[in-house]
Amino acid sequence: MFSSDDDDFSREHFKKTPIYKKGWHIFELADKIASLVKEGEEEYAHLDEAERGLLQQQAYQLRADAMLICPKLGGAEGSMLYDIKMENAAIIRKAGRELLTGCSGMELWGFKHTEYLELLRTEIEEFRVLFAEWVQTFDPWNYSIDRWGLFNPPGVNFDDKDPDDDIPLDTDDMDLL
Repeated sequence: MFSSDDDDFSREHFKKTPIYKKGWHIFELADKIASLVKEGEEEYAHLDEAERGLLQQQAYQLRADAMLICPKLGGAEGSMLYDIKMENAAIIRKAGRELLTGCSGMELWGFKHTEYLELLRTEIEEFRVLFAEWVQTFDPWNYSIDRWGLFNPPGVNFDDKDPDDDIPLDTDDMDLL
């Protein structure tokens, strides 16, 4: 989708949408939290080596989960097919839920700057509302059958006959290079 000049406009337009901006802000917060753990090694000197390692790992996982959101938003937005949009949306939803769990893990492992975790939780909740509204814009009738059976529109099954199979292939209409 993002190859022509018109598509560049679409990409730049999408980057200005509230859901993309919120996704990016979530990444920035998670990145800041992870950097506070790395920069604050002395601050966590009271933890034993294993606890410090777990705190660092939890911080890195927080960053990794947040890092998924914007590319998957773009992947969904770049496709017109319902099943691809839903697949990306499911990954975004999982990342958001993992971020919330990760905030609790950070507290469990002794992260000192809990105000950042509260900010992240607030951002994720605001993102969740934008996300739910965004998913409602997906056209369930612009689909290809998901043969894995996860992301078909209501009433379409993984083993249904594809109506496109009855359309003859006309090679004269194809732009062959």
